[in-house]
Amino acid sequence: MFPMDPISVLASVVIILFLASIFNIYKRGTNFPPGPMPLPIIGNMHMINTSKPQSSFMKMSQKYGPVFSVYLGTERLVILCGYDVVKDALINNAEEFSGRPLTQLGSKLWDDHGVLFSNGDSWKAMRRFTLSTLRDFGMGKKSIEDKIMEECECLIEIFRSHGGKPFNNQTVINAAVANIIVSILLDHRYEYDDPTILKLMNLVNENMKNMESGMVRLYNSYPLLIGCLPGGHRKLVENHKEMQKFIRETFTTKKKELDINDQRNLIDAFLAKQQEGKQESTLYYNYKNLGKLVSNLFTAGMETTSTTLQWGLLLMMKYPEIQKKVQREIENVIGSAQAQAEHRKEMPYTDAVIHEIQRFGDIVPGSLPHATTKDITFRGYFLPKGTTVIPFLHSALRDRAYFEKPEEFYPGHFLDSNGKFKRNEAFVPFSLGKRSCAGENLAKMELFLFFTTLLQNFTFRAPPGAKLDLAPGLGFTNSPLPHEICAISR
Repeated sequence: MFPMDPISVLASVVIILFLASIFNIYKRGTNFPPGPMPLPIIGNMHMINTSKPQSSFMKMSQKYGPVFSVYLGTERLVILCGYDVVKDALINNAEEFSGRPLTQLGSKLWDDHGVLFSNGDSWKAMRRFTLSTLRDFGMGKKSIEDKIMEECECLIEIFRSHGGKPFNNQTVINAAVANIIVSILLDHRYEYDDPTILKLMNLVNENMKNMESGMVRLYNSYPLLIGCLPGGHRKLVENHKEMQKFIRETFTTKKKELDINDQRNLIDAFLAKQQEGKQESTLYYNYKNLGKLVSNLFTAGMETTSTTLQWGLLLMMKYPEIQKKVQREIENVIGSAQAQAEHRKEMPYTDAVIHEIQRFGDIVPGSLPHATTKDITFRGYFLPKGTTVIPFLHSALRDRAYFEKPEEFYPGHFLDSNGKFKRNEAFVPFSLGKRSCAGENLAKMELFLFFTTLLQNFTFRAPPGAKLDLAPGLGFTNSPLPHEICAISR
């Protein structure tokens, strides 16, 4: 072997990457969706605004149509824009678009386990189990409504303790919402300053930010090269290991306490499934699936709902006249009594405001990525099996064909001329089809009870001299930028 100096090695690596990316660009086929010409190595990453990626994709759709392609490194993605196209894929071709892409980072983190990023029969088993168990321990149950209301009371105490002075509400809202999913997973509740819940929330929040880093995108294309460099991809893996360690320690304890005849939470139900002796129990109800499933549900159950509530309070400060109308409806329907889920049908304006908070907040603009499960011709384009597809939910929630003022915060999107609540089919914050959010009904109950109770007890105002910025922060989810609120007791 001939010795090579570091510069020669680096040059050789760059040349190999250049040639590999050129090969990937030209193998996409003649009937693949159109898109901007990618550069070697980085693909189209230079064309995507890192602070506003949604605007970049919307501009591309204007040029290339509602079905187009982009490259992140050598990773090829198909973007679906507009509600009609998203619905066509996820509802009319539900099975064909029900997969998850197999990426380098995904394999390292999830290894085709859990419910969010798995495929095939294992995913179907975990999806069935998740839906049935959430139904048994959460959605539609009076017991979970009572737990949400107990959490509301704890949250009210914390808000009131600030005496109307400015404070950052992110951590306490995260903790309050996290306690609801933890009650389903573990039948437990944490105090808001408990080191365990603070650590878990920090791991989730860090990973939401790191998932959108450039290094994460490049890692999927060049794992051997990028894997040894510092960056968000390494932090993702470290945080994931920390989360799995906590979950293992937790369910090991639960196994010792398990009483099959007294299943109190999701982990009990999972461990009971292990002991049924069926083939499915052996194949899918293993500890690896349990660890990934609990991690999936904790992250999804905390992040999106708590972020929506933060947007809600920020928007109420920005639009005090809307806040007053919600409070008047609360006074007329609920008065000083405790809010209940059944009040929602009597409160069309509040319901419309909550829907508009979700639409405007646009919490998961790109949805989780999908993949085609077989070769398919869709809207005239050929998508080979395994093609990564992004149903661009942002484009549906901003679709001018369905929303009169898509760029504005306008509760009228969900009200008819008589002030009654009006459904809008393009309202898809929970996505559609076989991969839609399993906890949608639970999230709806949480949002209504938390939001209504907070506005029943407080008027929210911006700190003196503060400018309220409605631009989202960087990350996989659209979170409000750091800010403080003033909660004035009513």
